[in-house]
Amino acid sequence: MIRLCVRVARDDAGVVLSELLELSPAGVEERETSDGVEYVIYGAAGELPQIEEVEAAAASGPLVSVSSSEIPDDWAERWKVWHRPVDVSWRFKRLRVRPPWEAALGDDEVTEIVVDPGQAFGTGAHATTRLCLELLLGLEPEGALADWGCGTGVLAIAAARLGWSPVTAVDNDPAAIDATRENAAVNGVALDVGLANLRDAPGPWAPVVCANLVRPLLLDVARLMDEPPRHLIASGLLREEADEVAAAFAVRGLVERHRRHCAEWSALALSVA
Repeated sequence: MIRLCVRVARDDAGVVLSELLELSPAGVEERETSDGVEYVIYGAAGELPQIEEVEAAAASGPLVSVSSSEIPDDWAERWKVWHRPVDVSWRFKRLRVRPPWEAALGDDEVTEIVVDPGQAFGTGAHATTRLCLELLLGLEPEGALADWGCGTGVLAIAAARLGWSPVTAVDNDPAAIDATRENAAVNGVALDVGLANLRDAPGPWAPVVCANLVRPLLLDVARLMDEPPRHLIASGLLREEADEVAAAFAVRGLVERHRRHCAEWSALALSVA
């Protein structure tokens, strides 16, 4: 197993992440460092992007370093220590996202979902996902919901467990589709999962939509939107990008109701005027 590591300045981390996800749509691991942010891609020899491709992608922001190293044979077990349960709350509602090797709380007042972080991008640990989950808890579950850019299916599964139905999940990455289906089965929820390219056409409509994407893709989503949902949760944004994205959706009749921040990231809750 090979570990490909990119370290960049914190202020430009979001831009670099967007570029890296084009090379590695199955996702990257993110860690804060003393001088910036570290992104890590894991894979077998021959399956990873070339270092030259990664350097070109990371050049969109001040590059600290790009390095490649082999992972010891016991990496699969040691890697688990980096993935701990994520707890999210909104007023009296509580939700926990945990990896399969962590025991259940056994607390009826906490909604738990199980996600394998080794499958695709999106485990609940990233700030953008936590912000989406918080805003989702702030809505009353009623009717259908669509998750545009589902990754491992965290948001879609959480929505189904909280009471939305039916729930649709789409992504442009076949690995994300497989991971979402597997995680849905583990959590005992029914999802309608399928491929969709949000750069070319609107996602499947639902009264409530979650879109944890990146700024360029969210702007495409706003541009292509023909019928706005009643409620939209949009994330994957740096703080300085939130105003631009909120304005793009305002053109479609979606008014910002809440904005939440975590570190340098932001999420928006919008609804029809």
